[in-house]
Amino acid sequence: MDFELDEETVALQRMCRDFAANEIAPHAADWSERSHFPAEVFRKMGELGLMGMLIDPEYGGSGAGMVAYVAAMEEIGAADQSVASGWNAHTTIASLPLATYGTHKQKQCWLVPLATGENIGAFGLTEPTAGSDAASIRTKASKVDGGWMLNGTKMFISNAGTRMSLGVTVLAVTGTNTDGTKRYGTFFVPEGTDGYRKGEPLRKLGWHALDTRELVFTDCWIPDDHLIGEEGNGLRQFLQVLDPGRISVAALALSLARAALNLAVRYSGERQQFGKPLNGFQAVEHKLADMATDVEAARWLVYRAAWLADSGKPYSQAAAMAKLYASEAANRVASQSVQIHGGYGYIRESDISRFYADAKILEIGEGTNEIQRNVIARSLTNS
Repeated sequence: MDFELDEETVALQRMCRDFAANEIAPHAADWSERSHFPAEVFRKMGELGLMGMLIDPEYGGSGAGMVAYVAAMEEIGAADQSVASGWNAHTTIASLPLATYGTHKQKQCWLVPLATGENIGAFGLTEPTAGSDAASIRTKASKVDGGWMLNGTKMFISNAGTRMSLGVTVLAVTGTNTDGTKRYGTFFVPEGTDGYRKGEPLRKLGWHALDTRELVFTDCWIPDDHLIGEEGNGLRQFLQVLDPGRISVAALALSLARAALNLAVRYSGERQQFGKPLNGFQAVEHKLADMATDVEAARWLVYRAAWLADSGKPYSQAAAMAKLYASEAANRVASQSVQIHGGYGYIRESDISRFYADAKILEIGEGTNEIQRNVIARSLTNS
């Protein structure tokens, strides 16, 4: 078993580490305090070829694969979770439906500017009354002459209201099958479409620099060629691109856990109490040992899921396990890091307070951890 990253991936990781240290980390606290979406950073990431890492080079991406993407995410997310979460949403659920099911014309029109970083993408699934139960969405797409009329509301949607936003890919109910079950379709709604309105940015516990909004569609007409993939299979299509998203969130969680551990190691070596540094006390040493073990366990679950994906092997169970464990590990490590920092960890000027606030959503987004346990359990009982 070879756990070494290849030279190309190591070089990519080093580039991302330098970029994060110079372009992201020095500004992250300020962006968070101002709830500022740093479009300029995403444009630079596009110039580095990072915005289309999972997209075929024919459509402006690099086709680097999941292992390389995870390695890059470790570095970007360790600098700032808001930037990394926006990048995650753009790279996976916002871009992959087009990459997987879009026509050549759709890819040329919409996927290329997403992959090159000219624009950033958004995906609209969650609604005020539908989250984990994706099948219960109420947004409707009614067939009319020459196109579709969208009506409904989406909630907690990232990247839709920035000055880089290209539009939003939306899952909607398109009708009913003969057996009474719903039919679904996936549609691309460009920025500026009549009947498409965005709410004000939501005030969140964490991810303050990530643009997150409610989206409202009122008699929003889109032409037929804005349907992505096959009408009736929209939900199935979405579920098939969830696994890469789960690996991406798992990598995001890994990056947070790593950052929280590094902050705790540094602080515990600097902070003096009772005449010696904190890391000279066994109680603190044991916390650090447990945190480091959590980080390493999460790392190999995440990289294994990514390797399975790149190898063309089944990876749904591995992706769910990685997302489940890494997100909970991130919360444990962030909490212990705050504990080691003491009062200084609880003030907003400290880096660890920002990571701590960002950690909880990792157990909720891209499928709650309860859903991940359902996925894992079903894979065991159906095997």
